[in-house]
Amino acid sequence: MDRRRHHAESVQRAYDVQVRAGLEGAAKFTALGLGLAVLGHNTWPFFRRQTLAIKGFLVTGFGIFGLVTYAERALQKLEASERLREGALRKQARIELSQQGLVPTETAIAQWKDARARRLAEEAAQTQDAAAS
Repeated sequence: MDRRRHHAESVQRAYDVQVRAGLEGAAKFTALGLGLAVLGHNTWPFFRRQTLAIKGFLVTGFGIFGLVTYAERALQKLEASERLREGALRKQARIELSQQGLVPTETAIAQWKDARARRLAEEAAQTQDAAAS
């Protein structure tokens, strides 16, 4: 159950990061597209003769490009940081399990992670109890 909850939290965190970055990128690139459309309308007779629908399509294209690229870049950064954190945790698990004379299999590493999480939760609870007293 704990792994499912962790997975659900990870998916939600990735979604939140993508939404925030996508909205930022969409806003920036839509503003850029709108600025370029105004500039093109005022300086280029060919662009001035285009319909409002075509101009809107171009501005929308800029916005979609910004949304997609910013969201994807933010997700890739998040995944890279999670890989680094997970790699460091697995390295620590392999070292500690090897020092105990155990072979660091996937099952052993998962058990080590669960035990570590319980230990950290107990320490946090003790710290809160000591602070409350």
